[in-house]
This record gives sequence, structure tokens and C-alpha cells, in this order.
Amino acid sequence: MRIFTWHIHGSYLFYLSQGNYTIYIPTKPEKTEGYYGRGETFPFGPNVIEIPAEEVRNHEFDCIVFQTNQNYLKDQHEILSEEQRALPKVYIEHDPPRQHPTDTKHILDTPDVTLVHVTHFNRLMWDSNSTPTRVIEHGVTTSPVKYKGDLNKGIVVINNLPTRGRLLGADVFLQVRDQVPLDLVGMNTGNWGLGEVLHPQLPDFQSRYRFFFNPIRYTSLGLAICEAMMMGIPVVGLATTELSAVIENSHSGFIHTDVDYLIDKMNLLIADPQLAREIGNNGREVALKRFNIQRFANDWENLFAEVTATRTNADLLSA
Repeated sequence: MRIFTWHIHGSYLFYLSQGNYTIYIPTKPEKTEGYYGRGETFPFGPNVIEIPAEEVRNHEFDCIVFQTNQNYLKDQHEILSEEQRALPKVYIEHDPPRQHPTDTKHILDTPDVTLVHVTHFNRLMWDSNSTPTRVIEHGVTTSPVKYKGDLNKGIVVINNLPTRGRLLGADVFLQVRDQVPLDLVGMNTGNWGLGEVLHPQLPDFQSRYRFFFNPIRYTSLGLAICEAMMMGIPVVGLATTELSAVIENSHSGFIHTDVDYLIDKMNLLIADPQLAREIGNNGREVALKRFNIQRFANDWENLFAEVTATRTNADLLSA
């Protein structure tokens, strides 16, 4: 199976590439959004293949996967041939609606594209019009690095937090940091944090922290949360969006909409390493079942087989 998509979220593309298919991604010398190529951050296998953007229309694919509005509205018309644009199509919606949480209409309104939401919350909130939808929940690989938890502090992993405001919980992070020892890592953390830790180095780096804190008010379920849970790091976060349906409070993590409650639980984890380990182990059991990479890969293999089979059957009927 030959899948064409753009490089939008590196970590998601890496996990998507664990399936039994070949992924083709376009490149441009200026490396604009979606055209970065493989890059050097993620250990992509040989099934992720770069194609110069101007040569894309000369290749054969089985399915086109969009991941942003720009991919769908602009990019496909610039680099795909008319024949390629008629191929089976999937649109991965990575986020919940921004303009209004319940009344925002998705740009898709067509039976010709399968809209894949990455969480059930996202599908619930989007008005997906007449477009057929699916949910394929995240999958992450297991790490050989195990939770140590010997640092008496928590870790927050968010890129560009100082400039992303209330949506990503910048104010919540600052409020909590006044009462709980926290380290922030990510791109462009400024004087708030420690800077970027590359994805391959992150498991070893974060394994020493007592807990993982997610201050984000409103976004999709972050892969960083799934990765932390898979390592056995206890997760503390706001009981909003999909996280409220992932963590069982006081068993596999701590979630609440009361920030003061979360502060108390973070300090409890710092004071009680054994409790932190128990909570982390319970969270890891959840992650192993729910975010299993083989389940994720199988879901995508099955969807690609389904949408391409529909196209094949239609071609046979019209022949």
C-alpha cells in the first residue's frame, strides 16, 4: 500500500509509519510546513520515502492523507495531478474545534473523504457535516527506558508554552510552579524552561521525574501523555477533553478541574515515591491496552484497505 501525506506532526508520522505500508512525503528546499522531509529527529524506517514536491505527480499512490486545511484546500492542487486527486482520501483531524467548541463546522462536507478523529472527544465536538468519520486513538511504542522517579519534581512537556497562552495552560503552569517544583521542556520555552529535548532523548530525560504534569485546558490528547503513561510515569492533568476519559482519578493518575486539588496531589506524589510508582504502574497498564502500537497500526492498515477497496469496487462497477 502506497500512502501519500505531508510531514505535519513528526511524532504522529513516526507512529503512523509503524504500519505495514509505505509512506511518501514531499520535500521543498525551503522546508515550509509539510515539506520538511524525514528530518533528523525521528528514527524513521525505510518505509518513509521523500519525494521532491515537483516530482510528486509522477508517482503512483493508493491513498492520499490530508492533515491540515492547507493540505486539503491548497497543497493538493499545487503538487498532485488530477488523477492523484481522484484517489481514495483520508483526512486526519488532530485537534478539537477552535472557533466554538460545539458549533464549528469542519471544512469537509463530502462523502468522498474519510475524516479520522484521533479522540472520541474530538469527534463528539466537531460538526463533521455529511463526511463519514472514524476514531483511531493514538498508539505509541513501548520504551526500553523505565520510570525511575528519583527527582522530587514534575516535568511539563510543551513547545512554545510562553506564547501559547490560556489554551495551553500557560497561566496554570505558572500558578502551579509557585507551589510545586516543576521543569518545563520544549522548543522556545525561554526563561520558563530548559529548552528542547529531542524526542529520542526524551524517555531517558523524563524518566527521573516523579510525575508528568499536563496544564493544557483545551487540546487533543497529547502524544507526550501517552508516552509518559507507557513508561509508567504518573500523570497529573486537567480533567478536560479526552484526558477525563483516559485516567481514572486516584488510580491511574490524578485529574481534576480544581487546580488546587492537583497541586495537593503533586505534592503528595513528591512526598510519597511509592504511591507515585503505584499510580504510574496502573497508568502503564491502561496505556498498554489502549495505546498499543500494534492496535494503532492495525486500525490504519484496516482503514487503508477499506477505503482503497471501495475505490476498486467502484472502478469495477463502472468498467
